[in-house]
Amino acid sequence: MKKPLLATLLAGVFALPALAFEPFAIKDIRIEGIQRTEAGTVFSYLPVKVGDTLTDDKAAQAIKALFATGFFKDVRIEVEANVMVVVLQERPAIAQIAFVGMKEFEKDQILKALKETGIADGRIFDRSLLDKAEQELKRQYLARGKYGVNITTTITPLERNRVGINFNIEEGQAAKIKQISVVGNKDFKEKDLLSLFELTTPGWITWYTKNDQYSRQKLSADLEKLKSFYMNRGYLEFNVESTQVSISPDKQDVYITINITEGERFQVSSVKLAGDLTLSEAELRTLVKVKPGDVFSREKLNDSTKAISDRLGKDGYAFANVNAAPELDKEKHQVAFTIFVDPGKRVYVRRVNITGNTKTRDEVIRREMRQMEGGWYDAGKVALSKQRVDKLGIFQEVTVETPAVAGTADQLDVNLNVTEKPTGNLMLGVGFSTTEKIVLSGSIAQNNIFGSGKNVSAQLNTGKINKVIAFSYTDPYFTIDGISQGWDVYHRTVNPTSLTVGNYKTASTGGGLRFGFPIAEKESIVLGVGIDSTSVETFSDSPKRYIDFVREFGKTNLSLPLTFNWVSDGKDSFIYPTSGTFQRAGFEVAVPGGDLKYYRASYQLQHFFPLSKDFTLLVNGELGTANGYAGQGLPFYKNFYAGGIGSVRGYATASLGPRDQLCTGSPAVCSFTDDRLGGNRRVVGNAELLWGFPGLEKSLRLGLFFDMGNVFAKGEKLELSNLRSSTGISAAWISPLGPLKFSIAQPLNDKPGDKSERFQFQLGTTF
Repeated sequence: MKKPLLATLLAGVFALPALAFEPFAIKDIRIEGIQRTEAGTVFSYLPVKVGDTLTDDKAAQAIKALFATGFFKDVRIEVEANVMVVVLQERPAIAQIAFVGMKEFEKDQILKALKETGIADGRIFDRSLLDKAEQELKRQYLARGKYGVNITTTITPLERNRVGINFNIEEGQAAKIKQISVVGNKDFKEKDLLSLFELTTPGWITWYTKNDQYSRQKLSADLEKLKSFYMNRGYLEFNVESTQVSISPDKQDVYITINITEGERFQVSSVKLAGDLTLSEAELRTLVKVKPGDVFSREKLNDSTKAISDRLGKDGYAFANVNAAPELDKEKHQVAFTIFVDPGKRVYVRRVNITGNTKTRDEVIRREMRQMEGGWYDAGKVALSKQRVDKLGIFQEVTVETPAVAGTADQLDVNLNVTEKPTGNLMLGVGFSTTEKIVLSGSIAQNNIFGSGKNVSAQLNTGKINKVIAFSYTDPYFTIDGISQGWDVYHRTVNPTSLTVGNYKTASTGGGLRFGFPIAEKESIVLGVGIDSTSVETFSDSPKRYIDFVREFGKTNLSLPLTFNWVSDGKDSFIYPTSGTFQRAGFEVAVPGGDLKYYRASYQLQHFFPLSKDFTLLVNGELGTANGYAGQGLPFYKNFYAGGIGSVRGYATASLGPRDQLCTGSPAVCSFTDDRLGGNRRVVGNAELLWGFPGLEKSLRLGLFFDMGNVFAKGEKLELSNLRSSTGISAAWISPLGPLKFSIAQPLNDKPGDKSERFQFQLGTTF
């Protein structure tokens, strides 16, 4: 018969002194009542084992230990003929979690948040943890501005001592910001201050940005913007005194009031340099953006200390400390600054460690490193190394850390971590443009074959105008010095009959070999030699000069083009640049030995001006010239064209420039046709204000543009009055279907005969 020793002991009675049995040696231990918990798990928590003497204190300790696991809601210890019997009642386990009425969040997102509070499938059910989970779920809704949310939780018992948790949610409507008020401003209008804020009252785009819903994080960021606005304009004593956020009784409207003190405007009286300057004071002063007599600007001061720190970093002072100490003269409203410079010890790089490259060989990354092991640390070289590795285009993310070596004061490591991304690409797709119409395309490419950094690709593109089959191979490090080598073969047909160009067709087959030579960190030249065979087909309605060309040179012509290209790429990004300069010059000449003798030269200059954190100004200019030599003319299919989404928007593709003339009768009477001939000179200029679409800054970019350009025939005078211009809005989107570009343009000085096309777009890439 079992004799109870301690029945249902709870934490509050653990300390009760009660001796219910005589101590005895434990002959055996038996576990009863468990369904999911393994017996071994219970034994691992018991502070006694077979052979020990069981006393009242040890029994109490055993019960405490088992309660402390959280697995059990009842624990009893009984004795049966010197056998210790542990009787347990397990807490139920969570079998499932369900949500009813939840639309604001994804289920997986909320399950992840609840898991952090202890509520998840398979976990032991605890009512106190469920209360915390309800509060966490409610907090998530409050963060979205849904202050009227109502959450009801239902617990359903299931078989095998399990429970199901059901969250029934009445989300309600999100509260919107009804009004934001700034109190205490004197020198600036409230509307100008509120224009700095991300939070705003409902507008035409806030349904997407959610900026009309109160967020503590967004408000904190807006207050920091407000402070920066004043501090950058000399208000050194500006302060946000308080903020009040209130909600209407129906929980639909939010009111935000911000109380500020502007203070007085301060001017800089003097700027001194102190400490161990290391470099000459004259050089350091060129880095100081704050000058005596200027209105104080915190931004300029921070830029000054950062510039000095970065300059010291280039000489190996990786841990330089540069701080500015102000001295205020409140009566004169002036401030003097002393910039203290502490370069610390000059350090060198012990090791360059590369991690994360599970596929790419170390050498592919190390050959891009400009910071060498054993050399003095150079912050500029470290940054350049990261940029070069990033520009390989084979990594999703590249990060650099420079931790100090433990136990030393003059060493650090450069830890470069990369995240591999898929570099193989098999694509089958359909594109559409206003010029090509439907474009069927397919390609297979590997930008990092066998982890070597080499590129191979095969492309198939079919459109109404262009059809291309091409194969290419590139080895970016054909030699250890960074000379690249590549080859291309192609077959291309061109049928521009759907454009305004004169009627003709060409079919070209050829290939080429090219070598690239780096001449600076961001500059390179590429030399190429090729062979091209082009067949030309004309028609009865083709322009006379096209027919004359075929009559003189035949339907099929062989040319041996030599190419020279120089590229200088100083942009900060390949996809969405915001600063830097890009230049490209190209020269192609068909040398003797072939049927044709001609040359083509072109030059492009782009510069990106960062106007602010959000806005960038792009200025682009392109020039081109071409001609024949050795008594030959320029093949008409080598002419330049302009008009369309790639040059002067608002005009039909290739529609600008000289038109063909049709002459009849005797004496001849000539009139212009709609056939565009292109020209041997091309001028294009663009200016575009760019900004990222809120929430999609990395994939969708909008713009306001002004375009100007034209092409000119041989002997035609290049005059500014003959350039066509347009203005409008544009968008570039890296969509799931491929790159999408579109523009809505208004021609500004179109002339009779011009083909305007106000809406233009292109989906996918064409060759």
